[in-house]
Amino acid sequence: MAMDVLIVDDSAAIRKILQRVLRQTEVPIGNILEAGDGLEALALLEQQKVGLILSDINMPNMDGLEMLSKVKSIEAYKSVPVIMITTEGNQNKVMEAVSLGASGYVRKPFTTEQIKEKLTGLV
Repeated sequence: MAMDVLIVDDSAAIRKILQRVLRQTEVPIGNILEAGDGLEALALLEQQKVGLILSDINMPNMDGLEMLSKVKSIEAYKSVPVIMITTEGNQNKVMEAVSLGASGYVRKPFTTEQIKEKLTGLV
């Protein structure tokens, strides 16, 4: 069964690239929703259920770590996998994301194979 995915990144170009990459994986993807920051993402999640969230860490208004923390505090989203996609070289932020409940992370620039590998076993 196809699942809906939420892509959260302040870069419209990265959101478009991720959409294309998701379509190239063999994972059955339904609708792909987009948000430019954590605040937009939380507002979207109130309206529509998704089965996977791909999120940047560094964004304006609400960063990916704060959004991740809030998403994991919502009962309906506790079990939804969240993969962080980041340019963050600081291992502490990546480890913080994992401790907050992230299912994994991918560093930018990424390949289709890296995204596919992260999704394998999650969905």
